[in-house]
Amino acid sequence: MKKVKIANTELEVAPINFGGNVFGWTLDEKQSFEILDAFVDGGFNFVDTANTYSWWVNGVGGQSETIIGNWMKARGNREKMVIATKVGSETKVHPKDISKKQILKSVDESLQRLQVDYIDLFYTHFDDDKTPVEETMSAYDELVKAGKLRYIAASNVSPARLEESFAVAEKNGFPKYVALQPHYNLVEREGYEKNYLPLVEKYGLSVFPYWSLAAGFLTGKYRSEADLGKSVRGEGVKKYLDEKGLAVLAALDQISEKHNSKQATVALAWLLAQPQLVAPIVSATSKSQLQTLFDAPELKLDSEDLKLLGQSSK
Repeated sequence: MKKVKIANTELEVAPINFGGNVFGWTLDEKQSFEILDAFVDGGFNFVDTANTYSWWVNGVGGQSETIIGNWMKARGNREKMVIATKVGSETKVHPKDISKKQILKSVDESLQRLQVDYIDLFYTHFDDDKTPVEETMSAYDELVKAGKLRYIAASNVSPARLEESFAVAEKNGFPKYVALQPHYNLVEREGYEKNYLPLVEKYGLSVFPYWSLAAGFLTGKYRSEADLGKSVRGEGVKKYLDEKGLAVLAALDQISEKHNSKQATVALAWLLAQPQLVAPIVSATSKSQLQTLFDAPELKLDSEDLKLLGQSSK
């Protein structure tokens, strides 16, 4: 599998980023090990998690990092993997918090759960909108210098605070964000393309979108409200069952039939065709689902395909 270098780093990743939110939620540890083994066997090496996954199960989280840590220890493959995790997400027992105190504490806890000495890519998961940017960036500076973090990135940070982060880093010689993890897919385009893409281009960021398949809607599994009970995520896609969403599904159906592919594979291939986009974040709970993901980097959409998808998703 051909790997791509994350901008302004020494990290090279295969073009699918496995979303670890399923570990400890819809997959137990044994099942998680099986999926991770198959993912790596497919030539992939990039896993995304967060300190709070899966907090919706126990109110706190930590299960995903723990499972990934146990798996890397059992397989002895830490040096072959690129591991991303995060700080700042909100749970039932903890508010959003990117203060220096919380960041330092969270990194140490993540390192312990992952059973590693350093984290490859560390995200500001959610901005608390109150901690001074300089405080957050100085915490990252301390952690990078200590060797606990290699690089930093941003997820749900407003465009204004993102710009301020670069200004503060430049002024103080702090490490800068190298990547952005936005909410972006065929049915959720405007927020990223209007507000973030200009900043991605300005600062040369690599992009790893989350909800790449719109909580499963872009697999084509949900065609009506009667389909919503097919999975625990069903209710989350109800909002896409509108004229635009159904038009996107129709385009995916047409293109997947043309290429003898799956709708999800086409949706991911569309993402991979976008500027600066390196590896969409996507999960799987079976080996057949994994194969659908593996096929995406191999599927090259032509101009006609891209035009159809672009028009249907406006």
